[in-house]
This record gives sequence, structure tokens and C-alpha cells, in this order.
Amino acid sequence: MNISPRKLNTFLVFKLPSAFFCGVRTKSLTDDACVVSVKHRWINQNPFNSMFWAVQGMAAELTTGALVMTKIKSSGQKMSMLVTSNNATYTKKATGRIQFTCNQGKAIDATIAKAIETGEGQTILLNSKGINKNGDQVSEFNFEWSIKLKS
Repeated sequence: MNISPRKLNTFLVFKLPSAFFCGVRTKSLTDDACVVSVKHRWINQNPFNSMFWAVQGMAAELTTGALVMTKIKSSGQKMSMLVTSNNATYTKKATGRIQFTCNQGKAIDATIAKAIETGEGQTILLNSKGINKNGDQVSEFNFEWSIKLKS
């Protein structure tokens, strides 16, 4: 089974329903990048009339996690993946539609290859930026993923 935006969105319904109900949707998934979109709505707002930070985090994490899942699948190896740390910076109110992008597919390939070659767990820091319709960055997330061969 290939991983596609449609399949990821269906996955959200059953495995991450809070993300689905908040409007998090995968828009595109290529070998190099993943784009996820979410619109500021009543269900995902904070008291300051902008998008709640955790909703932005769900969308940002999905961009990085979907790329890692895709790369692991294409490696043909059984591997585990886990977020070991994360941080975020918020620079502007998140209103309207926010698009998150992670474009580090090649770096993930190198990390998976090293994990396979050495047999040891590897970590990689992946970045996702949230951009509004005007092209302004509203937030930036960093997720450290641990990738390890299953025994």
C-alpha cells in the first residue's frame, strides 16, 4: 500500500480523530516534501481569536511524521519511529488557512540508510513552517525523531 494524502486523511479519522475534527488535512506528499493545511475555525480556536497552538502542532508533526513513515515504507525495513523532543516558535496570530511544510525528504533518506547500515538507532531533527495565505510565517516547529530497526 502506497501512502497518499487521501490515505493519510483517512488514517486521521481512525487513529488521530482530534486532528481530523480540528480540520488538519494532508494536501500533498512527495518524495521530498509533505504539505498539511488547517483552517482557523471555532473548534480549533484559542481565547485570543487565533488557532490553538496544539492544532498547529498536530499539523506540523504530521508533515514530518508522514515523510518519515513514507521513507521507512520505501526502505522495505521494519523500523520504529518516535518523537523524542520538540519545540516551537510563534511569530504571528494564526488565522485563516495555515499551510505547514516539511521538505527534508533527502535528510530522512540519509538517516534511514545510516540506521540500516549501522544497525543502531538514529535521530533526525525535522522542521515544519506554518505559513498563512499572505505568505507570512506564523509558526515554526522542530521535531526530533528517533528511527530504529526493529529486532
